[in-house]
Amino acid sequence: MANVKKTFEMEDLDCANCARKMQDAISKLEGVCSCDVNFMMQKLTLEYDEANEKKLFKEIKKCIKKVEPDCNVLFD
Repeated sequence: MANVKKTFEMEDLDCANCARKMQDAISKLEGVCSCDVNFMMQKLTLEYDEANEKKLFKEIKKCIKKVEPDCNVLFD
């Protein structure tokens, strides 16, 4: 499958430091080509292999919850 690049809204991202930690963790996930967590815009921009999209989104949510339990990413 081809890589896709999409931007997702985030909710309750409280600090730039947390955004950086999330970005670092998500970037290391298998299937992620690039990742940008923008604190000011409250957005996650992701370039990824869409072959395992559902599994990847679950892993991304885990990364986010580890850093900031109240933060959400809207994948729909």
